[in-house]
Order: sequence, then C-alpha cells, then structure tokens
Amino acid sequence: MKTEAAKGLDHIAIAVKDLEAAIRTYRDVLGLELAEVEEVAEQQVKVAIFGHGLGRVELISPTVADSGVARFIEKRGEGLHHICIEVEDIEGTMAGLKANGAPLLDEVPKAGAGGAKVAFVHPKGACGVLIELRQGPKST
Repeated sequence: MKTEAAKGLDHIAIAVKDLEAAIRTYRDVLGLELAEVEEVAEQQVKVAIFGHGLGRVELISPTVADSGVARFIEKRGEGLHHICIEVEDIEGTMAGLKANGAPLLDEVPKAGAGGAKVAFVHPKGACGVLIELRQGPKST
C-alpha cells in the first residue's frame, strides 16, 4: 500500500538543554532568523523556530525533567532529535505506514507547534531516524 504524498521536509529538530543559550548560538553566531518561540505543553517542550516555510530549524528543550526530550538528552546528549515531514493527510499516511509494518509511536495524531497535528514514527521503521509527521497550518 502506498502512503499519502509528502510535501517535503518541514524541519529538523535539535534537542538542547539550555534553549536561551542555543538561541544565541543559532541567531547571533550563525545568523539564522528567529521566527518564533512557543511552548508545546502536550509535548512538554519549548521550541525556538528559525526560518520560514519548509526546511526550518527547530530547537527543542524539555520543560519537565522526565519528558521524552529530557530522557533523550540524558541518554544521548544534545543533538539531532528528529526530522519532520509535512504530509497532506496525516491519518492516511499513518495508516499506510502501519499497513507496511512501520512501527508508530502514536496511534492517533496529537497537538504540535503552530496548531499542527503531529505523530511520530519509531526509528526502527525509518532507518534509525525518529520521524515526525506534520499536517497543519502553513509553516510561517
């Protein structure tokens, strides 16, 4: 079964311990444009988004000590957390992936940054990379 069409790479996410320090590096040292900072309560993270449209960089920092991102940083250190693919139909894409044997971390989409619906594909089903599927309002 073919999965629904993907629009392209929405963003790459980098897990960081200190969001403010990381913002200074990406904004002041690397010269990237900080577009917005948002807390995503359901994901227990605060995000800083650099750039506009597809291909953005997103820094993610845990807001609680026992969140998934906090555990990731504790186990692996700061660094690449996931890549995000923008899809037309998240439910259809999830169904197609599941039908093809890809292990999903989410059974139903949940709230993500910017009012999007998101779901994650386990790294075992994507060549060792955590994949976020995103459907939602246009990325600014």
